[in-house]
Amino acid sequence: MRIGGRDRTVEVDGGYFGGYVKPANEKENRRDRRLAKHQNGKRQVVAVMRERDDRTLPAVFRSESAALSFIASRALPGTSLMADEAASWNDLHGRFPVSRIDHGKLYSDKSGVYTNGAEEFFSGMRRAEIGHHHHIAGAYLVRYARESAWREDHRRMDNGRQVRAVSTLAMAAPTSVDWCGYWQRAQKAA
Repeated sequence: MRIGGRDRTVEVDGGYFGGYVKPANEKENRRDRRLAKHQNGKRQVVAVMRERDDRTLPAVFRSESAALSFIASRALPGTSLMADEAASWNDLHGRFPVSRIDHGKLYSDKSGVYTNGAEEFFSGMRRAEIGHHHHIAGAYLVRYARESAWREDHRRMDNGRQVRAVSTLAMAAPTSVDWCGYWQRAQKAA
């Protein structure tokens, strides 16, 4: 799927999930878990492309900078991108018109530069993690991100049409290679 196009704006952002490291009990034994040397290597970024008033396209990578080729291949020519101040988005300037917002100073400016739609997507994913998923990481992270994207894209649809859409999609789908045997994943076939 490709999004954007001439006179369309796509917001780009990344949110990190997984790789939780439990803090030490004693204060003197605690480490700054934001530093790479104190992480467990399981942390992944969900990069999202969110077209204003339209579709959401998420994908999972090891870092934001690893998402650049994904963004370049999924954004249609003529798309205007909006991104935050993260240095990983710098290489997008050579391919697209990119507007940047420094969240350390403001969240949106008067000329319409903001990434609030992408931030809203991550807010929904984090609420889902706290509320009904409890743990969204690892091999299934991209599936949870796509579910959140579907929910975000269809949030203005009434509940009856959402149920019909989901049941139609579920009945038409073949057996899932990702979810078939989900509960038995610890028991590998010999």
